[in-house]
Amino acid sequence: QVQLVEFGGGLVQAGGSLRLSCAASGRTSRSYGIGWFRQAPGKEREFVGAISWSSGYTYDTDSMKGRFTISRDNAKNTVYLQMNSLKPEDTAVYYCAGYEGSAFYYDHTVASQYQYWGQGTLVNVSS
Repeated sequence: QVQLVEFGGGLVQAGGSLRLSCAASGRTSRSYGIGWFRQAPGKEREFVGAISWSSGYTYDTDSMKGRFTISRDNAKNTVYLQMNSLKPEDTAVYYCAGYEGSAFYYDHTVASQYQYWGQGTLVNVSS
């Protein structure tokens, strides 16, 4: 079992930055990848990006490139989502999720394939 806790959400003005943290505990050695998702009110959960726990290889979306960066600190069992140049449309609850399995390369964008989820942290970007 893996437990995930997100930190770092809050209120920020458009153009500002936030860094979200996802702290993992439990059987983290079995976790293959960590993904970030977000869900805005009235919308479906959206893939933001992901990182391989072992290699550090990252996956992102075209809309995030140049603004969001994912990184990890294995010693701290923590994954980060650095968000720059934030826009009001980035307002959402952000979740990190843990994926166990060898198909992470293929499935990392699919929320239903992740086995563990954090409680989420709210990011509110004001215009």
